[in-house]
Amino acid sequence: MTSIETNRAVESSASTPAIATWLTSTDHKVVGRLYIGSGLFGMLGGLVLAVLVAVERIDADAYQIFNDATATQIVSVARNLLTYGGVVPLLFGLMVAVVPLQIGSRAIAFPRLAMGSFWMWLTGLGMMIASIIGNGGPGGGNGDLVDLYLAAFIVLLLGLMMAATSLVVTILTSRAPGMGILRAPLMTWSSLVCSIAVLLTVPVLIGTSLYVYVDHRYSRLGFGGNKGVNTWIGWALSQPFTYLLAIPALGFVLDVVPVLSRQRLAQRTAAFVAVGLVGISAVSAVTQTTVTLPWGGDGFFSGLGTKIADLLPFVLLNVVPVLGLLGVLGLSLLTLKEGKPVIAAPLAFVLVGLLGIVLGAATHIISGVEDAGLRGTIFETGSYVSITFGAFIVGAGALCFWGPKLWGRRIADKAALPLVVLALGAIGLGSLPYMVAGFADHPAALLNGFSYDGPQALWNVLTSVGFTLMLIFAAAFTALAAKSFTSGEAAGDDPWDGTTLEWATSSPPPPDNFVELMVVNSATPLADLKSHSNGKDA
Repeated sequence: MTSIETNRAVESSASTPAIATWLTSTDHKVVGRLYIGSGLFGMLGGLVLAVLVAVERIDADAYQIFNDATATQIVSVARNLLTYGGVVPLLFGLMVAVVPLQIGSRAIAFPRLAMGSFWMWLTGLGMMIASIIGNGGPGGGNGDLVDLYLAAFIVLLLGLMMAATSLVVTILTSRAPGMGILRAPLMTWSSLVCSIAVLLTVPVLIGTSLYVYVDHRYSRLGFGGNKGVNTWIGWALSQPFTYLLAIPALGFVLDVVPVLSRQRLAQRTAAFVAVGLVGISAVSAVTQTTVTLPWGGDGFFSGLGTKIADLLPFVLLNVVPVLGLLGVLGLSLLTLKEGKPVIAAPLAFVLVGLLGIVLGAATHIISGVEDAGLRGTIFETGSYVSITFGAFIVGAGALCFWGPKLWGRRIADKAALPLVVLALGAIGLGSLPYMVAGFADHPAALLNGFSYDGPQALWNVLTSVGFTLMLIFAAAFTALAAKSFTSGEAAGDDPWDGTTLEWATSSPPPPDNFVELMVVNSATPLADLKSHSNGKDA
């Protein structure tokens, strides 16, 4: 018995309708494209709601669009769509589609599990949205639909675990001959770190959701009923859990930058360490512990021993992952400096997105210092927006880069590059005003008639503009990708002069990925093959 399925006779049958092939396919490239397409449309839905929420916050005196009964649910569905309906399926789709190609595998491990993961995720997401529409979800008034929301969240998370399992087994057991883990592409490494983190943390989240579900259904005594849903599982939509979901984006950056810089990645071993450091944030999720730094008191040296004891776990869970992100940024900039960068949309997108992720993670450190007084304010939303927007923009850059391999056609740089301005503006305006407002005690909840010390209208108008820019970016990019991948310029097998195995096969690849498997002798096997061929030609 093997984890790789090589018999695809059913899928290749000429009598099988095209729609049935898509619905039942175990080809990882098809499954990945289903995730990617769903993620793009899910992000659009989340951004529409996010814009409405941002506009609602402009006037604190009265609700303009929503009412007190729906405000909490709308914020919840917006975050769920942005995170689990947009960023997660886009990044997971790219991993499922590309990683087996990168490591020279003919298929993904447990292909039916990978296919089932998409439908499990989609079913869970649809049920979640339906429950909130029917007045369920966090703070919902319909008890049965609150239960449905919790059950649907568990279904969605099981789908992600199924995809993570396929990826982990593929990476650990199906690499090409000679490809040790340190010779694997950085996208593959980041996919492994992310998938293991998901398998460690998501069971904790599922267990917590089950506790909340049972309590809400039968007693509503221990977990706060419908009002307590976000109290117990809200960490799945906040930092540092968002770091874990953004880890694949780091691998995208570290693979795209050297190829488009025409330079091998500086300090490649350090890049493995940097991505691994970000994965340490899984400890916070596994332990369900938010480590803060309570350094108030009569003076700095008052209770110094206790303060140092508080500092150590704070640094481990909040600062060390940011050091990993800064390491990825530093290695990328060093590679760009030493190379001759090609001005292309994938490079611009991944760099802008990485800056957003670093900004959100770095500012989260400040929110963990209790003396800053930011708990319960809009500051956390600013960090969340920066990380979420950044991860999506990196995913868009990765789709520009690997999309030609999956569809055989490319997105024209001339059409995509102007969108970088929208992306940069969206990150800055969508997050920084919220961070400033947080220091003025702007509350995080969407409230009616709250007291606020600051120019509320100004900050919320700016964030509304930022969210609108992101919506325009996502809509324009989705339309451009749809048009380019159906009728755009033919890409060729190796449009970027790549160095890793995915570029050694045709675009799009055949069902079993490779005509013959290569033996890998370095981290850049395709570059070695090109060099050997050029030497023969000479």
